[in-house]
Formats: sequence, structure tokens, C-alpha cells
Amino acid sequence: MPRTMSVSDHIVIRTDPASVYEHLSDPTAMGRWSPENQGATVLGERRGAYVGMVFEGRNKRGPFTWVTRCTVVAADPGERFAFRVHAIGVRRPRLRGPIATWEYRFEAVDGGATRVTETWTDDRRAWPDPVAHAFDRIATRGRTFADFQRGNIRTTLKRLKQAMEAGQEPTAS
Repeated sequence: MPRTMSVSDHIVIRTDPASVYEHLSDPTAMGRWSPENQGATVLGERRGAYVGMVFEGRNKRGPFTWVTRCTVVAADPGERFAFRVHAIGVRRPRLRGPIATWEYRFEAVDGGATRVTETWTDDRRAWPDPVAHAFDRIATRGRTFADFQRGNIRTTLKRLKQAMEAGQEPTAS
């Protein structure tokens, strides 16, 4: 069975696209609402998101922790933010190669709100499907990464909406 290579979901948040972009384009803040990410460290200049910015994300799933190295590939304020994950490791991101791309799009909707669309794309194109399926089921306790990421995306969007509409800094619950 071929893999699902991309999944996305969206939510409407009662605030403007620029405000949502400001929160989501700061990789150091992602851990406040993501179910797996625990924040990040920007490598090099830290002045807001820009194409080419590199950061290392800290992640946790159950008892497992890992670090990823990512590069921002789109930073269009109020419109789009995206980054590619291209290295992974337990304490340091040593294993290099295409892993995934995360993208956030922001669309103004009636009433001053924003439709936020989060998309995960599996960049492991060189992996044969049977190998990817086996790895995915081990890493996600029996699910495909596409199914697993659907749940993560939904959780992230709900937490972000709740925090932004409450006028507070987003925090994981």
C-alpha cells in the first residue's frame, strides 16, 4: 500500500493573520502548543523568521526524545511559514537527509479572523514504502506517520486557537 505523503488540517482563529504568523514563525515558541515539540534553539542570527534560518528542535514522544535540525524555506509575514527537517538524532542531529516539511498558511476570513492551515509532508521519498511503513509503525506505536501527524496537527491547531483567542501566550496542556 503506498504511503500518504502529506496531510493537513485547518482552523479559524479570531485574530488577524499577522498575529498568528508572529507566533507560529517563532520556532523557540512551538513547544507551547505542539504535542511533541518542546521548543527550539535558533542557530546564528535571531531576528525573527527568515528564509535560510536554521534551528534545532527538541522533541519528545512518550519516553523517547530526539533533536532535529531544520531550515526555514518560507517566511512571508501574515501569509506563509515553512521549514524542512533535514537531520535527526538522539542528542544531536547527526543523521542527515530529507525527513519532513512543515508548512503554515494564513488566510484572512470574514470578521477579522484567520484560517490557519498546517501541513506535514513526508520528505522520505527514497525510502521504499514497506521500510517506511515498518519504521512508522514502530515510531508511532502501530500507526502510519500520516495518521499520527493528523492527530498532532489537530492538537497543535486547537491549542493555538485556545491560547490566541484567550489573549494569552500559548501553552501546552
